[in-house]
Amino acid sequence: MSDSTPAPSATALAGLLAVAGVAHFVTPRPFDAIVPRALPGRPRTWTYLSGAAELGIAAALAHPRTRRTGGRLAAGLFLAVLPANVQMALDWHDRSPALRAAAWCRVPLQAPLVLRSLRIARG
Repeated sequence: MSDSTPAPSATALAGLLAVAGVAHFVTPRPFDAIVPRALPGRPRTWTYLSGAAELGIAAALAHPRTRRTGGRLAAGLFLAVLPANVQMALDWHDRSPALRAAAWCRVPLQAPLVLRSLRIARG
């Protein structure tokens, strides 16, 4: 694969982050709801900041010159949003069993995302 062709895993991760980033701006309310209450400021600010970070990292992953940096940044982002995923799972205690299960499944799914990001960072 040439340097100008994105690796399939980098392309897939860039796509995932781009879709998630856009969603933060198109439908911010669900993201506002999972911002950990311990963070200062308004949840909407954190929603927009994390959406912008996802879009920026997606762009970094898509470009060969910045792909390794994008991989490192993606790993950091997935670790940084872990508290929001835990917050969501805790807050959804009154939801249906299927939604509660989905919320808790998101938490361990961060691990493969971090590992994939680190593999991309290593080239």
